[in-house]
Amino acid sequence: MVPFAPGGTTDLVARLVAAGLQERLGVSVIVENRAGAGATLGSELVARAAPDGYTLVMSNIASHAISPAVYRNRVRYNAVSDFAHIALVVSNPTVWVANPRAGIRTLQDAAAKARGPGGLDVATSGAGSSNHLMVVRMGQLLGVELNHIPFRGAGPAMQAVIAGQVPMMSDSLPSSVAHIRQGSVVAVAIASAQRHPAFPEVPTFREQGFDLASDSWFGLSAPAGTPAPIVARLNRETRAFVALPEVRARFAELGGTPGDLTPEGYADFVQREVALWAPLVQAAGATAD
Repeated sequence: MVPFAPGGTTDLVARLVAAGLQERLGVSVIVENRAGAGATLGSELVARAAPDGYTLVMSNIASHAISPAVYRNRVRYNAVSDFAHIALVVSNPTVWVANPRAGIRTLQDAAAKARGPGGLDVATSGAGSSNHLMVVRMGQLLGVELNHIPFRGAGPAMQAVIAGQVPMMSDSLPSSVAHIRQGSVVAVAIASAQRHPAFPEVPTFREQGFDLASDSWFGLSAPAGTPAPIVARLNRETRAFVALPEVRARFAELGGTPGDLTPEGYADFVQREVALWAPLVQAAGATAD
């Protein structure tokens, strides 16, 4: 289960992993997209599914760390206890991109437009995503409220930017890579500590005077109560697949860093992320209840 629309980073990672697991496990692995409610709709369906190892969710920073804090009175699952967390697959930085005709080449350009008439519209993959929080935080640093334009996934958001319907987007790097290389969007800033080796020409937020850094992450989780031997097998096969040189190379092309955690390690990781993001959501005033 991918809790976003097709075409975004979560979808790209899920389809890559699904193909690998299908080959390694010898069973059909079908990817279903169920977007909505800040990635919580599809995640809730998995939390309520039979704990037999046949229904998994591509758990991520939005569905399991941020959206439960944004929609705290609406989300009907506990991101930690309602899932058997299997494996961290990959993490990657956030990038801000713009339509080439929008006149935005730097964050200073974006700031000027944000302070002008009508402000600046910034698209994201949806409310409650890490990119949504990036938009809120950037607005705080600028002293203006950016116009957040949420879509049901990174794919539709990117198409709106390419079409010129929205001038700018906050996105996870993998779903922007091809569009940046094709020139259909311009990479304005990357939210990593250093410039990314895949795009050394793109300056960081900090280089441009804004103290922002953010990594998105993606993993596999099953309903709570899934038998430990099944979780262990899925973890073992996922980590073995992610460790393949050709898969690591593919993740590198997409700007991602492969994960390598045990089920216990991934569960602890998710718990730490929940504890990290909940107060940040509150401080940013990004709650939707």
